[in-house]
Order: sequence, then C-alpha cells, then structure tokens
Amino acid sequence: MYTGTGIGLLGLGAAGFMTVILAIGLWSVVWKGWALWIAARKGEKVWFIIMLVLNTVGILEILYIFIFSKRESLNTKVGQDNQTEGSFS
Repeated sequence: MYTGTGIGLLGLGAAGFMTVILAIGLWSVVWKGWALWIAARKGEKVWFIIMLVLNTVGILEILYIFIFSKRESLNTKVGQDNQTEGSFS
C-alpha cells in the first residue's frame, strides 16, 4: 500500500526531483541561447528555426556549436580563398 512518503521518480523526493528538472532546464537554456546566437550571427535561418522549435535538452545545440557551425565557416573560408586567388590571376 502506498503511504505517500514522497520518494518520487528516481528515488528522489519532490524537492530533489524539482532540482533535477530545474538543472536540466538551465542546461538546455544555456546551450540553446548560445547556439541560437551563433546561428543568428551567421544568418542561418533554417538552423535557427530548427533549434528554436525542437527541444533536445541541449544535444542538437551542442552538435551545432562544435560541429555544424565549424563546417559552415570552413566552407565559407574556402570560397573566399578561391575568390581572392581568382582576382589576382
């Protein structure tokens, strides 16, 4: 019989569970804010909208910051180098 001891999910009490939820929320907001800021500065509207709509607890945002945004900048630099080389020849 359940006595209402408040053990809750994952063996945490109500206060412990709320602490975990708040920590996950803060984690997500920090990564989402950073990734959205980078996408906006780079003018990447599709990435901005995807990250704004989807809530992946920071996973997509971390991938964007450390992988996808770097690829874009490398491609842009290669394109700029090719334009510069062509103008001197």
